[in-house]
Amino acid sequence: MSMLVAGIDSSTQSCKVVIRDARTGALVRAGQAAHPAGTEVDPAAWWLALGSALAGAGGLGDVAAVSVAGQQHGMVCLDAGGEVVRPALLWNDTRSAAAAADLVAELGAGDRERGAAAWAAAVGSVPVAAFTVTKLRWLAEHEPEAMARSAAVCLPHDWLTWRLSGGELDVLRTDRGDASGTGYWSAAVGAYRQDLLRLAAGRDLAVPRVLGPADPAGEVAGEVLARLAGGTAGGTGGRTADGPPAGTAACPPRLGPGTGDNAAAALGLGAQAGDVVVSIGTSGTVFAVSAAAVADSTGTIAGFADATGRFLPLVCTLNAARVLVAAASLLAVDLDRLARLALSARPGAGGLTMLPYLEGERTPNRPEATGVLHGLTGRNATPENFARAAVEGVLCGLADGLDAIRAAGVSVRRVLLIGGGARSEAVQRIAPAVLGIPVDVPEPGEYVADGAALQAAWLLAGGQAPPAWTLSGTRRYEADPQPAVRERYAAVRDA
Repeated sequence: MSMLVAGIDSSTQSCKVVIRDARTGALVRAGQAAHPAGTEVDPAAWWLALGSALAGAGGLGDVAAVSVAGQQHGMVCLDAGGEVVRPALLWNDTRSAAAAADLVAELGAGDRERGAAAWAAAVGSVPVAAFTVTKLRWLAEHEPEAMARSAAVCLPHDWLTWRLSGGELDVLRTDRGDASGTGYWSAAVGAYRQDLLRLAAGRDLAVPRVLGPADPAGEVAGEVLARLAGGTAGGTGGRTADGPPAGTAACPPRLGPGTGDNAAAALGLGAQAGDVVVSIGTSGTVFAVSAAAVADSTGTIAGFADATGRFLPLVCTLNAARVLVAAASLLAVDLDRLARLALSARPGAGGLTMLPYLEGERTPNRPEATGVLHGLTGRNATPENFARAAVEGVLCGLADGLDAIRAAGVSVRRVLLIGGGARSEAVQRIAPAVLGIPVDVPEPGEYVADGAALQAAWLLAGGQAPPAWTLSGTRRYEADPQPAVRERYAAVRDA
């Protein structure tokens, strides 16, 4: 019997596949393919990218189990025949901001504060534009014909798992980690709130069955495996796909339930209670493994579930690594040079403060905001200070998230810094000064895909406990706290 497992990370920017040994976690091979840019995407692009990434990773012919992790919140609506109704609205699409405000007010009978408390009590989170529930309301209001065609709604990882299984509507599956980001599933209770789904959509919709952390979601369908073995996923979003036939494995890979990207990252890192993960990717996230559910009526913390049966209170910012990319572009330097510039400036950037709200913001909830550069003078107008202000601005937003996690009573034993942005030497060295705590930086890795692979190995092990993989060591960074940087940032943020 094969003891190889595949983990898939279908993120905002790309699809990544890792093939690992289920017993040891050793990496055997990997593949990657890009996703199109934008805040709405035809799911067919994910399917084609998956086919390309799997081809680059050598296929699934010798793989015993596979799990999919995906970007959270994205709305994928299907009609009664399983066809995609419209391009998926992604987590970073803010057009549903007004719908979020309306839903909060409606649950509070016109009182927003009461409504926020009611939402937090119901599902652990207060809706913002990122959540699926707000996108359903937007669809009902702005594209009623598309809503009328919709028979089911699922998330990106749900849709890919479903396509791998052969694509019948009655076998839509998800897990508690991803379901908890919809806005209509309660992590604390472990059940859908159909009343909130109806409130948003104006009608009943089929939703995926929520599986346990290591429950099987079926197996990769033979005809799908044949097309993937042929090096293409084929198709344009329906239940069937054209592609060159090829031989299938004697025993098709089993499918794990999959999960959301943050829950998969926590699993891949081996995060335990007391661990806080600060991830600097397209978005910035601060999330902690907790034994108890969190319900924050301020809306700062999303009360998500994790992929193990515990909880994953999470704070998200819309702007993270992209801020560093934008700053480097403005200075006409690469990211390594940006880091060197930032490290050559003194803490506080000579009084220059950046609010990095380049794409609106989720925390604080300002979907229409733009970036602010405050305190610019003739003396501090240098590339070094600008680079430093960009790094400090990103980290100050994440430090606010860490404060919120602590204030909710979640213990903080250590901070793990991951994501593409965490590869910057400036981020690594400045982070402990801004966060006010030492940070551990694991070796760069595909922790979301690794978490999905670990879940697949857990499925093979019979669900007793996930295998104890040790994928990388960490490097600790320490620095004297710089509270003045946070204070100046807070003053500008609140002005």
